Amino acid sequence: MYRLKFLLFLFLPTLILMVCPCCMSVKKHRERIDEKAYRTLEQAQQQVLGRTEPICVEGPRDTLRRRLLLEQFLPHVGPVSLGLHDLPEGKDWDPTIHLSQETKEIPPWETEETLRISILQAIQIGARNARSFRSAQEDLFRSALTLDLEREAFRNTFAGLVSGLWDSDLTGEEAVGGFTQTNELSATRKLKSGLEFSLNVALDLVKIITQDRSSSLGIFADASISIPLLRGAGREIVREPLTQAERDVLYAVYAYERFKKSFAVQVASEYLSVLREEQQVLNAEQNYKRLISATRRARRLADSGKIPEFQFDQAIQDELRARTRWIESRQSHASRLDEFKVLLGLSPDSRVILDPQELDLLKEKLRGLTAMGKVADYEQGVPSADEEVILEEPKSEHAGPWEMDSGSALDLALENRSDLLTALFEVEDAQRKLRVAADGLRAEFNLLGRARAGERRAIGGATQDHARLDPSQGSYSALLDLNLPLERTRERVAYRDSLIALERAVRKAQEVEDQVKLQVLNGLRGLLKARENLQIQMQAVELARQRVRSTDLFLQAGRAEIRDVLEAEEALLSAQNGVASALVSYRVSELELQRDMDILEVDSQGLWKESIPGGE
Repeated sequence: MYRLKFLLFLFLPTLILMVCPCCMSVKKHRERIDEKAYRTLEQAQQQVLGRTEPICVEGPRDTLRRRLLLEQFLPHVGPVSLGLHDLPEGKDWDPTIHLSQETKEIPPWETEETLRISILQAIQIGARNARSFRSAQEDLFRSALTLDLEREAFRNTFAGLVSGLWDSDLTGEEAVGGFTQTNELSATRKLKSGLEFSLNVALDLVKIITQDRSSSLGIFADASISIPLLRGAGREIVREPLTQAERDVLYAVYAYERFKKSFAVQVASEYLSVLREEQQVLNAEQNYKRLISATRRARRLADSGKIPEFQFDQAIQDELRARTRWIESRQSHASRLDEFKVLLGLSPDSRVILDPQELDLLKEKLRGLTAMGKVADYEQGVPSADEEVILEEPKSEHAGPWEMDSGSALDLALENRSDLLTALFEVEDAQRKLRVAADGLRAEFNLLGRARAGERRAIGGATQDHARLDPSQGSYSALLDLNLPLERTRERVAYRDSLIALERAVRKAQEVEDQVKLQVLNGLRGLLKARENLQIQMQAVELARQRVRSTDLFLQAGRAEIRDVLEAEEALLSAQNGVASALVSYRVSELELQRDMDILEVDSQGLWKESIPGGE
């Protein structure tokens, strides 16, 4: 029976460690920290946004980039090009341990021979594949991990130690051998008031195997407590690192929301810019064809003696320039499209095209902006040339919905801008840090207490009686520790530095506020400029088309030179490109203004929702 007790005491700690939560698998550790981090983020989102949305720091297994590389048979360097889930398993990497096996969703896009995407699909693709989007989600997640580390300081912390020592002495007449089994369990806890408590319990078993086989059991407990009474005392002072970590998570939520909106606007802007360049390719192509026709007519007219030979040479020069412009526009469009694919996290050689109907829909949407008539109208009632010229200010009669009053726009921005809110909160952070730094200048006055009971055992005490944990036989001590603030150079420097940091935080908040106002005002000006430019270019296109037709007829009648036709063609191309640029510029300005007022809603899946000015 005694031997059974000895074996049970010897192996019981090992059995406890086998089932202890602290000895869980690597996978369980990852799942546990993920659950805590996601719960922290949900709470922060609810506090900041009044809603929650799913955040997954682990990317999907089957990304669109991966599918395009495989299904379009694109060249790539190996498994790393496909993604983390495709890395080959080895001694340093086991995806079944380190990765979740539940991310099996398929991208909601058909990867045909050539992928055709709309502007909304482009933002969704970017949310799943763009490296910058994934990094933003990881930064948000890591802020939750940092908070968990700070919370650890105020949790119950347990530690366990099991050790076994075999001691053998062969120098005497009879060999002496013995075994010492030591089991220790310690617990510590720091309260938010500053009180620190620690407890250590040790259990020793000493057994001599030779001679009389004596054995002895030792048990010992040691508890200590520390309470700051001056410097470092107080809930606000003690939990300042935790408070800052909690606020940093809120700031990370703000930053992530701001990033999503900026990313959506960036993708939409680049998408429309690619379509604009595609339209410019078509314009350059039509211009090239018209100039070829003009050169042919010039050749016939020169052969018939109706125009001099040098005018035919001018036509050839413009035709060559048109070809150069056509080729350059094609290459520029291809490069812009490849850069756009990289922005979305796709390979630049993947076969992806954008939906040209998006530009047609934009033209239809903005058609009302040009309904006010001609900017320059000389068809009736033309004053004399000597009459005073009075310039007409831009009208708001046919303005778009976002060309609002500057005061209302600024009020919305100052109320909603997350980076401005963060800057204001950082002023509060600096104030708290100043208080903590001022606390460091005070005297240090601590109350310390300690209690011990029981006895330890080593191999030399194997013949002693078993120890008992008797509080009445323990030792107790208390200490008041006063450290006068005679030397506080480091603390004085920290205090002065924190005061400077507060001043900088105030200036930063002022700067952010001014930048917000500047961005909104520039956004409103950009809308007005784009609308006026669109009206001008629309009228310029109509005039250029009339000019092309009339100069061509005059050329055939011998009343114009070839240079007149060439200049008319150049003006038409410039006006057509100007219309496309003005359309894109106006739409991008609308989105940028919504971004700058922080009222554009974008979720983690890339779905966006535009607010309606004055709507419910």
